[in-house]
Amino acid sequence: MMNEKGLAAKKRTSAKKQKRLQRRTRQVTELDPNGIEVTHHRTVDTLGMMLASGAITSAMQIAGRDFQAAFTIACFDSMRSVNLTAIVRSPSTARDIGGLSDIQMAARERVARALDALGGHGSPAGSCVWHVIGMQTSMREWALRQGWGGRPVRQESAQGILVAALGVLVKHYGIRDGGHRQCA
Repeated sequence: MMNEKGLAAKKRTSAKKQKRLQRRTRQVTELDPNGIEVTHHRTVDTLGMMLASGAITSAMQIAGRDFQAAFTIACFDSMRSVNLTAIVRSPSTARDIGGLSDIQMAARERVARALDALGGHGSPAGSCVWHVIGMQTSMREWALRQGWGGRPVRQESAQGILVAALGVLVKHYGIRDGGHRQCA
């Protein structure tokens, strides 16, 4: 049987988890086709918030969205863990990727090339983009839990790492400041 102190501590922990969830998600209430009110929980749009605050340019947001789309198409967002050394390039991993379509394989190659441009998955930029843009983890959570090389990073530094990484992705994807792609 739990004593009063234990019950109070459990309630505080539950309240903290709820607040953390509320910071990472927002509620959107709308009517379904039958006129019934439905509440959807959506993740917080880090790129949208950074664009609105002026921390990134529209070209950086487009580059982040491109990476995010390739990441989702590659089905990395639904995987618990990934062997990043063999995400696409090694033919010996055919048993692991046999069920993927050509579009998914091409998306994995795009993600791999983008990570290479960022210095690899083990680099600060690669790790930040993988977790914050790809896995849609909050920047704060990446900074505290994952960080770089398993070490926590200050949240201000994490934002700087992400801004720099998005700048590299703009160049990598050939996006001009107006959001237009350059012809190669």
